[in-house]
Amino acid sequence: MPTAGQRMSRKFGLSANSSQFTLEGEPFCILGGSIHYFRVPRAYWRDRLMKMKACGINTLTTFVPWSLHQPQREVFNFRTQLDLEAYINLAAELGLWVILRPGPYISSELDLGGLPSWLLQDGNMRVRTTYPGFTKAVNIFFDKLIPKVVPLQFKKGGPIIAVQVENEYGSFAKDDTYMTFVKEISEVEETKSESHSGSEHYPGRCHFFIITHTVFKEPTMVMDYWTGWYDVWGDLHHVLPPEDMVSTVREILKRGMSVNLYMFHGGSSFGFISGGLAEPSYKALVPSYDYDAPLSEAGEYTQKYHLLRDLFSQFNKFPDLPVLQPKEAYEPAIMYQHLSLWDALSFTEGPLKSDTPVNMENLPMNNKNGQSHGYTLYETTIASGGLLKSGNNVKDRALVSCNVPRELKKTTEGPRTLSLLVENCGRVHRGRDLDKQRKGLVGDILLNNIPLREFTIYSLEMKPSFIYKFAPWKTLAENPSFPSFFMGQLFLYKYPSDTFVKLPTPMMTFCSVQFCVQFLTS
Repeated sequence: MPTAGQRMSRKFGLSANSSQFTLEGEPFCILGGSIHYFRVPRAYWRDRLMKMKACGINTLTTFVPWSLHQPQREVFNFRTQLDLEAYINLAAELGLWVILRPGPYISSELDLGGLPSWLLQDGNMRVRTTYPGFTKAVNIFFDKLIPKVVPLQFKKGGPIIAVQVENEYGSFAKDDTYMTFVKEISEVEETKSESHSGSEHYPGRCHFFIITHTVFKEPTMVMDYWTGWYDVWGDLHHVLPPEDMVSTVREILKRGMSVNLYMFHGGSSFGFISGGLAEPSYKALVPSYDYDAPLSEAGEYTQKYHLLRDLFSQFNKFPDLPVLQPKEAYEPAIMYQHLSLWDALSFTEGPLKSDTPVNMENLPMNNKNGQSHGYTLYETTIASGGLLKSGNNVKDRALVSCNVPRELKKTTEGPRTLSLLVENCGRVHRGRDLDKQRKGLVGDILLNNIPLREFTIYSLEMKPSFIYKFAPWKTLAENPSFPSFFMGQLFLYKYPSDTFVKLPTPMMTFCSVQFCVQFLTS
C-alpha cells in the first residue's frame, strides 16, 4: 500500500467491505488524531505532526474554519498561518493520511462554530439551513476552498482519503434538505464526501461517525473520541484520566473499529476566536485549547501520549520521539507606558452617529462587513442620574462610566457623558440559537425607564493594525486612568525560547489581553 507521501495515480481509495476498511485494496485501520493548523503557530506545524507520527497515528484530521478564511465577504485568506494546502502537503511529506472536515459549520469551540459573523447582518438569517442567504454564502466559500483541496485527494496522489462535511447536524436538524445540499456542493470529480450521521455516545465521550449503513456488520469509526474537554472561565480545568482514555481506545480497536482522537494536540484559540456556552447560562471559553490532550498545549509529551504509543506499537512501526523544544522562565515583564481608552479613540474607524444602539455585526466597519470581535464603546449624553436598566441587551458585559464631557474639564454642572464599553466574550459555538448571536448593544438601554438615544459608537476590534497606530504613549503614572492600554518590556538575554504569560490575580478584573511581541536585535 502506498504511503501518504508518495505522489502517484491511485485507483482504489478508502472503501468499506463487510468487515473492515480498505485503502488501495488493502486492509486499513484508521488511527487518527486531530490537530488544527489554525491553533498551532505555523513554525511548529512540523514539530507537532512529527510527534503525532511518532505516537503511531497514521491519519491527521483537521477542521477548516470558514470565519478565518473569509473574514469579509470579498476577502479570502489562505496564506501564512491559514495555508491549508501547505499544511496538508506537510502531512503527506511526513507520511500521514488526512481526513478533511471543511464544515461549513465545524463547532470546534470557535466563535459562532466557525461561521463568519457577517452572516448575522441579515436580520432573517437562518444558518445551517437551505435559507438562500446562507446557501449563497456557503457556495461562494466552497467555490474558493474546493479547488485548493481537489489536487490533494487520494486518487490524484494526495493524502486526503476522506471528507467529513458539516458537523453534528443531528443535534441541530432544523432542515431536512440541508445535509443533501452540503453533500452535493462538496462533491466534485473523484471526491467522495461522507456526512456525519449523528451522535451516539460511547463511554469516555465520543461521536460515532458511521461511514456505512449497517453499524454492526460493516466498519464503523469513532470519529471524535474526546481525549479530554475544553474549559470555560470560572470552572476547573477538565481532565480525563489517562487510564480511562487508553482503556476505551483499546476496546474500540479490539472491536475492529477505527478511531480519531479529538484532540491529539489542542493548541491555542488565538485572539478572540474562542466561542461560548449558552446553557444552562452563558459562559465564555478560555483561549487555551489544551484539552488535556496526549500532546499538551506547549507540545510536551504526557502520560496519555506514552500509553497510546505503547498501544499503537502493535499496529505499525514509527520513528523515535522528536526532541522537545527548549523552554525558559523569564523575569516579570515591566509595564512602563500607557494610553487611555479615550486617547485611543482617535485611532478607531469611525465613529458612527446613531439615534439608537447598533449591534457589532451591523456597524459599518471593515468595508461594511461589521465588527467580529473585541469591544464597542457606546457614548451618549445624559442630563441627570438615575436607574440604568439593560434588559438583557448587553452582549456580553459592559463597563459603565459617567463623567463630564472632556471640553467641560472638571466643572460640576452641565450634561454628563455616559459610556458603555461592551465586550464580546465569544458567540456560542453550538446550539439551536446560532442565528441570535449578535453582540454589543442589541436593544435599548433605559435610564429611569426612558430609552437612551443619540449615540456615538466606536469600534475597537483590537486588530494589530489598530494597536500599531498608538502614539504618543504616556509614561505610566502611579495611578493611570482606566480603562487603558499598556506597553511593557520583557528582557531576553539570549535567543528566545518557549514560555507563557501569567497575569497576577488583581489584573484579571475586566481584563482582556492582546500581546504584540517584537524582538529587537542589535
